[in-house]
Amino acid sequence: MSVTLMPVGGPDLDSEVCTSRAGEVQQLGWRMTVCADQVDAVLAKLAQLQLNQWESPAGRAYRTTIALQAASLRRGRDALSEAAAATLRHAAKLTSNTSSGF
Repeated sequence: MSVTLMPVGGPDLDSEVCTSRAGEVQQLGWRMTVCADQVDAVLAKLAQLQLNQWESPAGRAYRTTIALQAASLRRGRDALSEAAAATLRHAAKLTSNTSSGF
């Protein structure tokens, strides 16, 4: 004789929890996307700070530092965008699992 264990609350409760969790994951993905967009705004401001007219060694060092910071921010933005896309894909899978009966 085999016994099947069901979680307390039955399958409907699990479905509701997954739907709620999918919404939270999707919200996180959208927040991550907004953060990546904000990095783009910071990069635009950094481009304005480069002071191309300043030709002294200090000016060149300043531009080099700004360029290095911008490159680092671009890598971070790209990683954040990829993470946001993966998070949104995961939310979509959670939603489709919930609608198909989990």
